[in-house]
Amino acid sequence: MNQEVTSFIESLNQPWQVEVSNRLRELVHQTIPEVEERIQYKKPHFLKNGHYAAVISPSKDAVAFMIMNATGLEVPKGFEGPPERKWLKIREGDSPDYGLLNQLLEKASSSL
Repeated sequence: MNQEVTSFIESLNQPWQVEVSNRLRELVHQTIPEVEERIQYKKPHFLKNGHYAAVISPSKDAVAFMIMNATGLEVPKGFEGPPERKWLKIREGDSPDYGLLNQLLEKASSSL
């Protein structure tokens, strides 16, 4: 775990954003045990074999979880983005399907 990423998440304004971001971070580490993490473009990026796998992107009212290398993934309604990257915006009070996010990330990152 990268201390810069830890500090970034801990500095978020909303406690629910800290909780969601930590949960997403844990999910990435469980899905991709060898993942590298770093702050890039002012947000946490997760890399597998030097390729972007996922990004946690907090904004004022949401935390977006972006899955890279998503071309060919069948994503459910609610996801946004072009074919090569898809993201889900999680807002306060939402209950995202972390199991589904895990499956999608696993498929997307398997070829990295």
